Amino acid sequence: MSLADFLQLALRSLVAHRLRSFLTLLGIGVGIAAVILLTSIGEGLHQFVLKEFTQFGTNIIQVTPGRQGARGGPPGLPSTTRELTLDDAAAIARLPLVTGMTPVVHGNSEVSAAGRVRRTTIYGVGAEMDRLFSMRVGIGRFLPPDDPVGARAFVVLGAKLKRELFGNANALGERLRIGGERYRVIGVMAEKGQFLGVDLDDTAYIPTARALALYNREGLMEIDVTYAETTPAAAVAEAIRTLLAARHGQDDVTLTTQEDMLARLSNILDILTAAVGALGGISLAVGGVGIVTIMTIAVTERTNEIGLLVALGARRATILGLFLGEAVALAAIGGALGLLAGAGLAQLVGLLVPALPVRTPWHFVVVAEVLAIAIGLLAGVLPARKAARLDPVEALRAE
Repeated sequence: MSLADFLQLALRSLVAHRLRSFLTLLGIGVGIAAVILLTSIGEGLHQFVLKEFTQFGTNIIQVTPGRQGARGGPPGLPSTTRELTLDDAAAIARLPLVTGMTPVVHGNSEVSAAGRVRRTTIYGVGAEMDRLFSMRVGIGRFLPPDDPVGARAFVVLGAKLKRELFGNANALGERLRIGGERYRVIGVMAEKGQFLGVDLDDTAYIPTARALALYNREGLMEIDVTYAETTPAAAVAEAIRTLLAARHGQDDVTLTTQEDMLARLSNILDILTAAVGALGGISLAVGGVGIVTIMTIAVTERTNEIGLLVALGARRATILGLFLGEAVALAAIGGALGLLAGAGLAQLVGLLVPALPVRTPWHFVVVAEVLAIAIGLLAGVLPARKAARLDPVEALRAE
């Protein structure tokens, strides 16, 4: 049988039963469209979250008290872990591989000024915090490099907090109260927006030593460190770990590099994207069942035709290929339509809901089409084998 005749026979049944063929390929198309739409949303969220984290830089190491791992115990049990101190932070800053450092303490307090009161997040930080996290001062300046222990009572306001307290008036040089202590405003940060739901503009920055006193803490919550981009993060982390182990007498800190954090986050988001795509795969499975059903009906309806083909000399492999070709054609056409619909819906969602990040991963598009063809091939095997095994004499006698 020539290729042209083979294709004509494979497509003739699909064209002869237009509504049935359309409904069958619609099942596959809906499944593919669901996979593409859901994975586009998942991939968009993936890229959005990674972008949110990398906006502060990728060469940051976070040092926190307490050792994670096999030697750690459940919270609440007595521990020999030492607190991180301002002296520890100063020692880290003197390491040759370190290019910047800020000790961090934060909490929630009432801020009052000009007869207005607002509860907000207070960050106790060092003078290099704005440079470390690529943040920009809009008006005035950031905290000066005072003596860490005797830092002056200066405060830098987030843009939103400044508006809430002072409106459109100039806040530089004004006095306000944080937790009963008076501070002088020396700067206002530029607009930064939100980070994973946290409003970075509704904050105030004061010297770390004053935040320790404000929240009655003996130790720091964390120390953030930056290093040159050409320096391996592992080398910097090892130098910090060695230094603090010598100062504390034991390895009792946890170091988290930005690379580690992004890798873990990326793995979680990859699993989320795959899980979302799997939900759409349920529709694909339903479409596969539809192909099995339709092709089985087609074999029953075309029993006479199959008997005639075999009687005229068609090999059983040809009959098998004929019905497999019909199943694959249904799945491939349905998959192509689903790809167009899914990509179009993804772009439409992006236009209608700009806040929802949508990004169609084109490697998923190829995988989805191949998957649709594979489902058509698998779904057509049983009906095709049934057709190929028909006895030609009995097939010709069938009504």
